[in-house]
Amino acid sequence: MKKVLTYGTFDLLHRGHIQLLKRARDLGDHLTVGLSSDEFNVLKNKKSYYSFEHRKVILEAVRYVDIVIPEMNWDQKINDVLQNNIDIFVMGDDWEGHFDFLQEYCEVIYLPRTVGVSSTKIKNELFSVNND
Repeated sequence: MKKVLTYGTFDLLHRGHIQLLKRARDLGDHLTVGLSSDEFNVLKNKKSYYSFEHRKVILEAVRYVDIVIPEMNWDQKINDVLQNNIDIFVMGDDWEGHFDFLQEYCEVIYLPRTVGVSSTKIKNELFSVNND
């Protein structure tokens, strides 16, 4: 069985997220998603609309996702790869080069982002509509 791992906050789930999850899952037989915890998002200066538990429930309902694990810090990736017997690590190409250090442990693939959609864009548009 070929196992794939990706990480993200996955707040305000949209088609870009779904396409990333589908393309990641298509690379193997099992997809593990490392979901940023609320505490880790604070460290990253990132604010989620939904809590970790809420985002986890949503991700677990996506048919491409086999298991969701918490992402608590930047340094856990090697351990996650080893503990979960990961063959392929996948991230969006906006992170290109940042995780090349994992090539010692598994294949690293950067996938193109879905053009024209992002959680930040959605939040900005919603905020703009609510302030008009």
